[in-house]
Amino acid sequence: MARALARRSSPPFLRLRSIVCDDSYWMGRLDHKDWLAPNEVLKIFANIRDPSLITRAFKRACTRRDYKPNETLYSLMIDRIACARRFGDVEELLARARIEKFRFSDEFFYRLIKMYGNVANHPEKAIETLFAMPGYNCWPSTKTFNYVLHMLVCKRQYEVVHEVYSSAPRLGVTLDTCCFNILVKGLCQLGKFDEAISLLHEMPKQGCLPNVNTYSTLMHFLCQHGQVDEAFELFERMWKEDIAADTVVYNILISGLCREGRVTKAFDLFKSMASEGCYPNSGTYQLIFTSAFSSFSLDFPAIGFQANNLKDACHEICKHLGWELATPISKSDLSKIFYVFFIRNSLVWNDLYAADTTV
Repeated sequence: MARALARRSSPPFLRLRSIVCDDSYWMGRLDHKDWLAPNEVLKIFANIRDPSLITRAFKRACTRRDYKPNETLYSLMIDRIACARRFGDVEELLARARIEKFRFSDEFFYRLIKMYGNVANHPEKAIETLFAMPGYNCWPSTKTFNYVLHMLVCKRQYEVVHEVYSSAPRLGVTLDTCCFNILVKGLCQLGKFDEAISLLHEMPKQGCLPNVNTYSTLMHFLCQHGQVDEAFELFERMWKEDIAADTVVYNILISGLCREGRVTKAFDLFKSMASEGCYPNSGTYQLIFTSAFSSFSLDFPAIGFQANNLKDACHEICKHLGWELATPISKSDLSKIFYVFFIRNSLVWNDLYAADTTV
């Protein structure tokens, strides 16, 4: 069973490798007069150890009468030479494919663009490849297009994001909500909140509707820049548009309120989560209780703090604050919340943690 799983998790060309022969043997196989089936050709290129020999071997393969190009072979070769960072050789192979008028799939270009973006750290080549796709009789999918936009936003190359976005019609790309979410993030990173919010009006014109990720991105950056009330305006707009908030949205708003010292309002929002069908996670609890400890300057010995387990500890602190918990907290979440504070106040953590319970 373990061996079967190991085989499935390995890259396909690794299963073609042999541990017996050196590169000269595999290069020599290309001079053999016998007919080579496509799988045999793949095996040759999978077993050539020196990536610098790949293009030379390919030129030999092209002179054979049984040569028949296929995407699997091109993908294998480009994987090998790209991992060796021989991107000049990649261009040489693509030039050959264009001469042959070979038609690649969108998935092939998606992987190639990711190599330029992630391995080569060469976003310009990624953009160039996206624009060149129609020349290979392949039109980019929305997924490939969005990857390039996301890469540019992550690398903060905002000056070319609009150029790529504007190219969608001539590339035949249908824009989706994910595309606009990427643009929203980029504009927010630039501090252009009004322009980012204006995309909420633009999206329906393009046949898209904002989703919870669109709003959570906007709220996150607004709260980071102290515009919590504006974030709550978007929160109300979400409900009017029947977009259900998730835990991420609540955590963003709670964090923004706590950062401004509005802990009571943060706790009221926290209590309302369950009634809206949304449940807090450990991050929510940490935000609430961390702010409570800081804002109310809790002095555990002064309030007569005595607890035998995490459950008692949580209830005692909530009682002192006048809070009631509407949802249970797991032992794991409790441990994350209280560990540092118990240690600071010389409480016996091991004794408190010993009881396997929830609030």
